[in-house]
Amino acid sequence: MGALDELLFGGTDETGDPAARSGWRTAGRAGASLAVAVMLELGWSPSAAAEQIAAAEEENRSKNVVFALIDDLGWADLGAYGNEFNETPHIDRFAEESMLFTDAYAAPVCSPTRAALMSGQDTARLNLTSFIPGHWRPFEVLDEPVNRPQHLPHDLVALPEALSDAGYATAHYGKWHLGSGGQHFPTEHGFDEAIVTGGRHFAPDFHTSPSHDVEPGTALIDFLTDRTIDFMERHADQPFFVHLSHYAVHIPIDTTEELFQKYDAKEPVEGYPSNPYYAGMLEQLDDSFGRLLDAIDEMGLADDTVVIFYSDNGGLVQRFDVVGDEDAQVVTSNAPLRDEKGSLYEGGVRVPLIVRYPGMTEPGSQCAEPVLVNDFYPTLAEIAGVSPPGQAVDGLSMLPLFENPEASLARDAIHMHYPHYHHSRPGSFIRQGDWKLIEFFDDNSLELYNLAEDIGEEHNLAREEPERAARMWHRLADWRQARQAAMPAPNPRFDPERRHEWWNRRQHQPVNSDGMNQHFNPRLY
Repeated sequence: MGALDELLFGGTDETGDPAARSGWRTAGRAGASLAVAVMLELGWSPSAAAEQIAAAEEENRSKNVVFALIDDLGWADLGAYGNEFNETPHIDRFAEESMLFTDAYAAPVCSPTRAALMSGQDTARLNLTSFIPGHWRPFEVLDEPVNRPQHLPHDLVALPEALSDAGYATAHYGKWHLGSGGQHFPTEHGFDEAIVTGGRHFAPDFHTSPSHDVEPGTALIDFLTDRTIDFMERHADQPFFVHLSHYAVHIPIDTTEELFQKYDAKEPVEGYPSNPYYAGMLEQLDDSFGRLLDAIDEMGLADDTVVIFYSDNGGLVQRFDVVGDEDAQVVTSNAPLRDEKGSLYEGGVRVPLIVRYPGMTEPGSQCAEPVLVNDFYPTLAEIAGVSPPGQAVDGLSMLPLFENPEASLARDAIHMHYPHYHHSRPGSFIRQGDWKLIEFFDDNSLELYNLAEDIGEEHNLAREEPERAARMWHRLADWRQARQAAMPAPNPRFDPERRHEWWNRRQHQPVNSDGMNQHFNPRLY
């Protein structure tokens, strides 16, 4: 069937060029019609020709992609990553069937991660480095920059647009956080269909756009999973990309009475918060993810579907405005990693990543190569067989790692820019091999860590290794300049008495901590 394959698909078996595989998918059905005409002219029966065409299409069909993006899930929260309190058997089984990444990175907060995923670009290049719309400390020593723009830029070819050009059906379900209003809705960035959600974790306390009638008591986790399964069933005969963007496990950590009682009665694990609300929500997420995997199996799509499980930033220990308050809720711990969401330390940016690519990723394998969120764009473009569009793409395809977890990508450093106050201070970092340098902008200090020997970033080696620190700092500064990274500036309104005040960018007034307490207190359903 080589000649037929060449007619339909451009001879990809000989060239090995993944972009060539898009010939059939981007050319519509003209190639298939021509092939049928030729086969009939050669004496094939219509049924035999149709069978051969279907077989060729199936053999060369692109893999489906299910991308499960979890909100605020910490690196140390899953059994697959060593957690001994939370129970996540379905995700752990998935890890045994997949490749687990130990050194995967995201931005410190959600919107930058989501923008980098959709664009393939560094958050510094996008000038979208804080969550949308952000908050700030107007009386701190530095005046931090504001996202420009406060949405995913429309002049970029977003990931679903690129995949749509390859014949993919595309859908987004769940949290978006890349711009409010209809003009910034996911369908304005290439998704064929979308449901954006907000609010809490159970109906009737969450809302959907467009509006859906949801039975009271329905968990948002399950609502989104149901929509995803329905989409896969409707598009099982063509390649599809579905972005399942959970709001879980973001605060408020709502769960059921039954699950709360289960974990409240469980023996806590020493050194871990063992929060029964959080563990209950994680079990709900795990059950729902298991149901998603079962549906893929039942539809006969497991061999044709890449499943990616990833978190948008590090785990939340405490809400930003109550950090250090002994009476405030402690959600989770990222130990042995240092710090939490909103920080450039490992606990804020190193996240769980598990990938199952049938026929490529070795079940139960681990990869320690550092990867970044913007690597997904070129990875999925290569899986789909399309060339990235004519725009800057800062990420690299991870397919060499899927094939060989011991491989290295063609770069010697990764970077992250976060010029904001949140759970830590404004700064940037560079990681080269096992070495990581953080520059903090408020006092121009440098911190240097050897992550192979000090994963908890407890021993600053900048004074012991001044030459290495200087080299890495120059590399980091050059990278920022190349990306035209927005930088904080000295604040003329600096007031040491008011420096710790938090203000809301949307309302331009102080954050209402009492109101946030009421909103974010956990509930049982």
